[in-house]
Amino acid sequence: MSIASIAGNPPLPASPVTYILDSSAVLRYMDREAGHGRVRAILDLHSKGDCRVVMTSLHWGELANKLVRWHGEALQERAMAKLVEMGIEIVPADADRAVRSARIQARLRIPFVDCFGVELAYDSFDHVFVTADFDMQPAASEVRIEFLPVK
Repeated sequence: MSIASIAGNPPLPASPVTYILDSSAVLRYMDREAGHGRVRAILDLHSKGDCRVVMTSLHWGELANKLVRWHGEALQERAMAKLVEMGIEIVPADADRAVRSARIQARLRIPFVDCFGVELAYDSFDHVFVTADFDMQPAASEVRIEFLPVK
């Protein structure tokens, strides 16, 4: 029983989890590598409306770059169109977010692009950053990070 219900107030509904995927997590899913089942489970929850799934615009661009380099433009366009159809939200990198991310990078010495995901994870305890990038370890003490298994 919650304190709110003891006081006669109905408990507040739990906020849905927001999963922040970086490009490494999406690539693991697309290439069916270690952790792809976990990313698939997150996307299934999202399709049922049980969570939100977002990517920063920088991770979106990083994903596009890797797909073009490894698989060509045609596959990159099809793959990313499918992600858009799934309803993955792209969070833009505005000036304020860029400055906050720069401060994170200066403090934690993690890759700058990933700092945007960490910065977004700071928005709420219900935000979980999902990655296969173990360079993110220094940020794990500050935000919720779910590391996919090593290949």
